[in-house]
Amino acid sequence: MFLHGVETIEVEQGARKINVVKSAVIGLIGIAPTGAKNELVLVNSDTQAAAFGKQVPGFTIPQALDAIFKQGAGTVLVVNVLDDADNLVEEAAENVNVTDGKFKLAHPPIKDVVVTTDPSGTTYVLDTDYKFDAFGNFEIISGGDISEDDDLLVTYKRLDGTTIDAAQILGEVDGVTEARTGLKVFDLARNEFGFAPKIFIAPGFSTTNATAANLISVADQFKGHAIIDAPIGTTKGVAITGRGPSGTINFNYSNERALLTFPHVKAYDPATDANENRPLSQFMAGLIAKVHNELGFWVSPSNKQINGIFGTEIPLTAAINDPNSDVNLLNEKGIITLFNAFGTGLRLWGNRASNFPSETTVDTFYSVRVTADVINESIEQASLQFVDKPINQALIDAIVESVNAFLRTLQGRGAIIDGNCKFIKENNPDENIASGNLVFDYDFLPPIPGERLTFKSHINIEYLSTLGE
Repeated sequence: MFLHGVETIEVEQGARKINVVKSAVIGLIGIAPTGAKNELVLVNSDTQAAAFGKQVPGFTIPQALDAIFKQGAGTVLVVNVLDDADNLVEEAAENVNVTDGKFKLAHPPIKDVVVTTDPSGTTYVLDTDYKFDAFGNFEIISGGDISEDDDLLVTYKRLDGTTIDAAQILGEVDGVTEARTGLKVFDLARNEFGFAPKIFIAPGFSTTNATAANLISVADQFKGHAIIDAPIGTTKGVAITGRGPSGTINFNYSNERALLTFPHVKAYDPATDANENRPLSQFMAGLIAKVHNELGFWVSPSNKQINGIFGTEIPLTAAINDPNSDVNLLNEKGIITLFNAFGTGLRLWGNRASNFPSETTVDTFYSVRVTADVINESIEQASLQFVDKPINQALIDAIVESVNAFLRTLQGRGAIIDGNCKFIKENNPDENIASGNLVFDYDFLPPIPGERLTFKSHINIEYLSTLGE
């Protein structure tokens, strides 16, 4: 192009900003009485959680969201896999009697409620003759056609939890429409929201080997973690032997992406107005989100108090200086549990993923593995801006300095002890560069949780010499 004059060409050089990826997004899969089916739904608050209905017995999503938000934080991507056709069954007509203007069904009504006289004849009208809540509590409406002491017949559809299996949780991709179900829906997360889950839970379903294995596989795909619950009713001995080849539960894993939890915990159930057993995974997921948001992704959630629980399914002994206490024996086998001594409150207790104790490297610590994941993915995502640019010294310097600036920032925040990125000529032969390939090396060290503190106590008689001075 001809130019008789002066022009300025802006040359981009120097470091580029690297943003930290979200580390505590929870991927929750389960069933709910209401809400979208097999769609990815972002839930950030109790208000948004209300779209999935009340805590009706058997439905896992409302209970899990309540547990998560009781910790005070949480970004949750929810997939509801309830299939009305396959998972709801027609209940036989139930005989009820109106007493004090009310009656209650044996099973919570889920769908298609029909109230008639007994024997059947007149069909009554919802919100004119009666109203009901999600827990099966009915109340007659003044001025309606239902009277005190009337005998009624009620038919409705209820949840049959036995029809939900691992295949439904895993889901599939339709070969024609490419519609996704189950865990496959999470594949859409990055495109829809710009981030993906890092903590995967399936409360009530991860207690089977098949679902646990699927959950761990998805966690590995997303470079996250799956929190796996022991089956309800598991004893301490069964939990520990479950780590070995003769185990009978879903604990025989040695995977850096699997966090094994035991036991179930006691939490308030509005349906029964009592404390009932609940999976620990949903409370732990909320606690991790809180710790990451308030303290940092490099901080362990262990020894942090959990809100909303009032006890454990089975009692566990806990003493900070007793290696034979129940909680220490569980931690020793790579099982995360709860610590509750006098006046401590209920605290999550355990730092290690299921690859411990068969592996003893520093990345068996959950917080170390998370820190590495966050750093690796943050650098990957930020490097898109460098792809396809001309290879020259300015590009190499910009990439190296971008990574080092990021590592210095993390060091200043306390997320790593130190770190460094280099472009090593020996790792970049001419033929590799000629094919458009550059290799950069970086290292770092996250802080290690202070899992064990040892004090050496000495009785020193030399202090006797100070007497009488």
